[in-house]
Amino acid sequence: MPNLVQPGSAALAGDARPAGRTVLTAGVILVIISLACYGAFVVSHPTNQWLNAVDLHVYVRGGRAVAHGRPLYNWPGTTNQFTYPPFAAMLFTVLAALPWRVVLGLWSLASLAALPATIWVTLGALGYRDREVRAGGTLLATAVLFWTAPVLHVIYLGQIELLLMALVMWDMCQPDRRRWQGIGVGIAAAIKLVPLIFIPYLLLTRRYRQAAVAAGTFMASVVIGFALPADSRAWWLDGLFVRGSRTGFIGRDANQSLAGLITRLAGSVAAGEPIWLPVVVLTGIVGLACATLLHRAGQRVAGVLTCALTGLLVSPISWDHHWVWVVPIVVVLAWYGLRARGALRYAWLAGGLLVTGLFAAWPGVVWGEPRPAGDFFEGLIWLPPGTTAGQFARLGDRPWYAEYHWHGWQLIIGNLDVLTGLALFVVAAVLAARLAMARRHAASAGGVDPVSAAAAVSR
Repeated sequence: MPNLVQPGSAALAGDARPAGRTVLTAGVILVIISLACYGAFVVSHPTNQWLNAVDLHVYVRGGRAVAHGRPLYNWPGTTNQFTYPPFAAMLFTVLAALPWRVVLGLWSLASLAALPATIWVTLGALGYRDREVRAGGTLLATAVLFWTAPVLHVIYLGQIELLLMALVMWDMCQPDRRRWQGIGVGIAAAIKLVPLIFIPYLLLTRRYRQAAVAAGTFMASVVIGFALPADSRAWWLDGLFVRGSRTGFIGRDANQSLAGLITRLAGSVAAGEPIWLPVVVLTGIVGLACATLLHRAGQRVAGVLTCALTGLLVSPISWDHHWVWVVPIVVVLAWYGLRARGALRYAWLAGGLLVTGLFAAWPGVVWGEPRPAGDFFEGLIWLPPGTTAGQFARLGDRPWYAEYHWHGWQLIIGNLDVLTGLALFVVAAVLAARLAMARRHAASAGGVDPVSAAAAVSR
């Protein structure tokens, strides 16, 4: 465990901290190389191999449905349904008012910008104040983590995940004295419900005003959404929002949540449900407890990311592109590594490299066959055979689906994202437990000092 220091200070001991100008120069060079490689791929391949913004099209269609007074849910003739609250569709009316090419360009640029924005905010919350070091670190991490499968899949689909992650990280990493802290979480939850998990986290960390702001913002979005009375009634009162199967096949390989893992092992959606429901409840309780302990021990960013990781695990649907949260997680693993000494330094840094590799976007040639959904977002989870969204939409759950018959290495590779997430969850739990014990020892010695407690367990 690293030699943790007071939050807000990221100075590295001795000469471990490289010169800011050197870091910045290296970051600029690596980003240029990374973007050049991606640009070369873009200009040398058909558009459908690097961009097929079906999810962005759903957002725009939802906005048009609101603008023209058409039903928002249960569109006929398509498997790509609108799966967000009515308030989100009201926001998307802005997209519906613009030409498609303009929307596509602006959305892609915003998603690309959200990646370094998240890293910048993360480094700031970790205590980096030197702008050259912070900018250089942001560029270095962006150049590498851009090539993770969740990031490239978000860009490929025109998904909103990078934007929501940036919004939540910005909000949660604000100083507690900020009056409207929590509003970002509330807005994110108004668009996609999973960020609601940050509200109990705020309560458990005794940030009651921030929790009230987040909850109030979310409830305001629900009320505003009733400007579409039929759609809001269907979504909130008729329970459309809890029907995970409406989003897609829970047992599909792309669903890297605990519910997806258990469903695949159980052999059917019906057999998996009574198992994964209590499992996710227990995981949610443990995850929020660990996140709270980390926050109270002065590990604020680790607490936020543990909460986000818990949300990914307990959500009924966590598609592979939802795992963009590995970006700040890898940054924090590297930060711990740079601050540790001896074998612990190599353990943390190796962990960051391993997570990056496991979530990397590998070229299509790795699979030995052309992939119809693009080349460079293909994570390792796609190697075993799987079921398409269209099959489930046409046939429902069937016992002969490929995921139910995985064996051997397929069980590991096909569940790799969620298994890696569980491993990170265990690391967070161990870290939280050791910090809690150190705090208890410090309290029994005559005072609770989170810094001293954290340092004690680093030896």
